[in-house]
Amino acid sequence: MNFAKINHMKTIEINKPILDACCAGRMFYFNKKDPRVLFQDIRDTGINLVDGRVYSIHPDIKGDFTNMQFPDESFSMVIFDPPHLILEKEDKVPTGYQMQKYGWLHKDWQEVLRKGFAECFRVLKHEGFLIFKWNDTDIPISKILALTDEKPILGHRSGKQQRTHWVLFMKK
Repeated sequence: MNFAKINHMKTIEINKPILDACCAGRMFYFNKKDPRVLFQDIRDTGINLVDGRVYSIHPDIKGDFTNMQFPDESFSMVIFDPPHLILEKEDKVPTGYQMQKYGWLHKDWQEVLRKGFAECFRVLKHEGFLIFKWNDTDIPISKILALTDEKPILGHRSGKQQRTHWVLFMKK
């Protein structure tokens, strides 16, 4: 059995093969409660969106993708869909629909995403798969892929304007 110390008081058993490192509202899942996936996010909240709807973010584990509390090589697959929009003024409260739903980055985005990739690959088993999703509205995918030494196997662009990239890695 594999265990993770989530904080100084709580240890949980990891019995799922897949980690979603920053799940938000689990938007692309066919089954938002898939028993094979351990859902993690730094937020645990319900957000009143600008259009009046409530958007729920309720992960299995509250945690930061830049400093995960899992042992090395805990998961066969990791899904990494970090925030992709930059909030220029760090003291400003985001009001846009996309930032409210998916979070935001600040001017230190390179270091945050570099740490995120490193952590995702650390908790990924040898020859495990990392699925990375990125929208290049604010930052081109080429700048993002340069933040890790791992090389992707394949990628696919999607969306109305082909701005969303799905990238597959396999850990060496």
